[in-house]
Amino acid sequence: MRIGIGYDVHKFDSSKDLILGGVKIPYDQGLLGHSDADVLVHAIMDALLGAAGLGDIGKMFPDTDLQYQGISSMVLLETVFEALEALNYKVINIDSIIVCQAPKLASYMEEMSENIARLLKINSDQVNVKATTTEKLGFEGRKEGISAQAVALISKL
Repeated sequence: MRIGIGYDVHKFDSSKDLILGGVKIPYDQGLLGHSDADVLVHAIMDALLGAAGLGDIGKMFPDTDLQYQGISSMVLLETVFEALEALNYKVINIDSIIVCQAPKLASYMEEMSENIARLLKINSDQVNVKATTTEKLGFEGRKEGISAQAVALISKL
């Protein structure tokens, strides 16, 4: 068994859609990034890549490569999953947390878990998505952006 951690941050941009866990969230701001800036999926990818010893998303999907401009992070997660499968790893579970003052995410977290689990070919109860505020402290509390953290456990088949 191997464990990895992931962390990602993106700042808000009013010209973008807010995508978290592959779900489009109705909000007046999205996140700025080279891809769709799905901060949750980015943290999960980094956790999976770290667990497998494959570096991070910057190494696998450099922001200097135009083929990743605006791409869905779920497509990138599928590529990460294929890399794990090629090394005979299976995902045991993911635990993650989204940190933002707004918007409220409780009604979207189950769909996020289901999206991620489906792509990773595991049950949705193996993908835990949580959300919290920072009680108006820090950049998240000032509504400047969103961060996410994830832990992934993988095992050889």
